[in-house]
Amino acid sequence: MTGKAYLVGSGPGAPGLLTLRAREVIDAADVVLFDQLPGEEILASLPAGAELIDCGKYGSSHTLEQREIEDLMVARVKEGKTVVRLKGGDPFLFGRGGEEVEVLREHGIPVEVVPGITSAIAVPECVGIPVTHRRYASQVTFITGHEDPTKPESALDWEVLARLKGTLVILMGVKNLPMIAPALIANGKDPATPVAIIERGMRPDQRVTTGTLATIVDRARAAGVRPPAVIVIGGVVELYEGFAE
Repeated sequence: MTGKAYLVGSGPGAPGLLTLRAREVIDAADVVLFDQLPGEEILASLPAGAELIDCGKYGSSHTLEQREIEDLMVARVKEGKTVVRLKGGDPFLFGRGGEEVEVLREHGIPVEVVPGITSAIAVPECVGIPVTHRRYASQVTFITGHEDPTKPESALDWEVLARLKGTLVILMGVKNLPMIAPALIANGKDPATPVAIIERGMRPDQRVTTGTLATIVDRARAAGVRPPAVIVIGGVVELYEGFAE
């Protein structure tokens, strides 16, 4: 008896930005494996009759390791259940969704991916920062600020990133910001480049901290900036109404 797995993107956390397909799939689920990124309102709307499994990663503490999450998905689907793996943003943008699809397919499990609105674009938008703009940026680059710690070396080429003229959007980068900003400057990025950090975008306690590459680390520390947050680097940040160097 075989069920089906769904990898569902919940968007940036605002219930109104959860897609109709995502809502339909979630409401029909027998099992929902979730992390904290979908936000309190979406998590509160999960079906009461479903088995709800917290897979969140809270700082360095993991409720479940990745392999355990994948094993649970496989086991529940093989029990004939409809299983939803609920993720923040989009499942395939730094969400390990690609890895989970690989595992499910290896076990012959039917899987559907439900795209979500990515916070990399939506969160800057919600405070008036366009990631592209004809005057400021004709390209945008998405970067993870938290690479796989088991990799022998970083896949990020800071020299190349520093030379890009467009917008840099960094997800999961708060912890490593004290390394990221100096690395860009050391590789030639203008220290006066504007930066914005949007914490908990589209939620009631949303907050924005701005500065430049030269000042943002100190400002973030003074403000007590914490994840989840989206970091935007580039001239488009000047379009934020509250921008202050």
